[in-house]
Amino acid sequence: MTSSEAKSILYVRLPCWKIYPGGVIYVADYIHKQRPGIHQHLLDLALVAPSDRKKVLKERLRAMRPDIVAFSWRNMQSFGPHPEDDALDVVMNFDYSPNLFRRAKAAVGAISIIYDYVANRLQNFGYMKMVRKMLPDTRIAVGGTAVSIFGKYVAEKCPTDTIVVIGEGEEAMLAIVDGFANPVGEYFHKDRLGKIVHETRADNFDLRQLTAVDFPYVESIFPDFHSYLNDDIGVHTKRGCPYKCHFCLYNKIEGASQRQRDPIEVAKEVEVLNKQYGVKRIWFTDAQFCSTKQGAKHVEQILDELLARKTDISWSGYMRLNVLTPEITRKMLATGMASLDLSFTGTQEIIDNLTLGYKLDQQMEAFRMFRADGYTNQKIKLYLPLNAPGETVETLLQTIEKIKELYELFGRDNVLPFIFFIGVQPGTPIERLLISHGYLKAGYNPLTFNPFIIKKLLYNPNPLGRMIGRAYLEAVRSLDSSSEYIGRATMEILERELIKPGVAAGLRGKYPLQLKKDQVAMPGVSPSPDNVCG
Repeated sequence: MTSSEAKSILYVRLPCWKIYPGGVIYVADYIHKQRPGIHQHLLDLALVAPSDRKKVLKERLRAMRPDIVAFSWRNMQSFGPHPEDDALDVVMNFDYSPNLFRRAKAAVGAISIIYDYVANRLQNFGYMKMVRKMLPDTRIAVGGTAVSIFGKYVAEKCPTDTIVVIGEGEEAMLAIVDGFANPVGEYFHKDRLGKIVHETRADNFDLRQLTAVDFPYVESIFPDFHSYLNDDIGVHTKRGCPYKCHFCLYNKIEGASQRQRDPIEVAKEVEVLNKQYGVKRIWFTDAQFCSTKQGAKHVEQILDELLARKTDISWSGYMRLNVLTPEITRKMLATGMASLDLSFTGTQEIIDNLTLGYKLDQQMEAFRMFRADGYTNQKIKLYLPLNAPGETVETLLQTIEKIKELYELFGRDNVLPFIFFIGVQPGTPIERLLISHGYLKAGYNPLTFNPFIIKKLLYNPNPLGRMIGRAYLEAVRSLDSSSEYIGRATMEILERELIKPGVAAGLRGKYPLQLKKDQVAMPGVSPSPDNVCG
């Protein structure tokens, strides 16, 4: 293919739950600005009934006959809980319910979920094969979060002449449009003979090139754009993560170098969404909206721009509290911050075990700063990595006590503890630790459909796992006759069980993975505060 031959691109958003396809939109907008003569169209299969997806795609391929078909694949792992998937309830009931009927029902549910994942994965590759059959000379590209984690697997299953893009897609797609004579970025290429070549990225995308999205153009190529305007719309302010949390892959997906967009362009993007399209809810899709001292200055510049433009929005994004100042906090609240979202554990021991790199006292002081500097009724969303390596009865009770402090500080109804377990991802330090301790077998398949391995990848080992699971199930049952939030109810029930006489003594020595101090810094990771995230 030469650049003169690449006249059209069809983007196909592979099925997932209904969530704004921001990544694809940024790529299509960038290509339009660099090569305005290219005809583009975005087909979102998430909005198409399952029985109609193949037919709709086939019709679009026939009508458009694109030179490039670019697939976006968001999620690939089994039992990755999300708003339209009750996998967590299924696992909890199967493992911990004392009711045999509920356990049997959960087993059937697990089989159904696994079947759906098998079918969806096969269907996704089937869509690619259909493109190759219908349009033998069309180049296929595949990108997205799932592909960035499992790129090698995807490349092996793809049709020939497919480029599997790892990480950022803008420059890689531009190189594909221009004939792929000078590839850019990290990718796997399965050529026409089926040979797979892997190239790593030489440099990261200069994010200053990512100007405010041209939404009128997006409307013209994405007829379903308006179906998302009442949902959370994702906006990038930066990419990359310089930290190395033990369970996280952001620094691999987006690179370890944090790069920032022009604050004016970010504010323009939000302003257009708000004032021209009536968007009220913005989710800043960064690994963390505010994570470093330099990043805090960038955040403040964005907030200043939003204040100057008088946008009427509510926004959220994952936070790191220890770099905030009272002035930034006041500006966050003044611009419409709807919730404070962060990972939280109420014990310094677990913070250190996961090398989150901050002091708990420092974090609690930041909470008090929020309370003092304009807080009204914003939600405090705590993502609790319960039963992480090193967790004990004592550390769980310390976390519960800190949550109670937050209830007193912000009001009980405004604090939302999310029951969250560490998901074991390939290539992370925690995966290496669990393999070294025999929890996982070396060479295991992270994309397996074996339910017993799948359960292990949602890390919640006994004996604490059973106690947490049963507390969760009791909380779910109690919600039938109560308006209480499930996370709060779970933590209350868990506290009741943990303080029973003899519980702590009975569990001592039975924890499956207790870290020694020389094991806290896992391979390739420093516990320095400058090197890790919260």
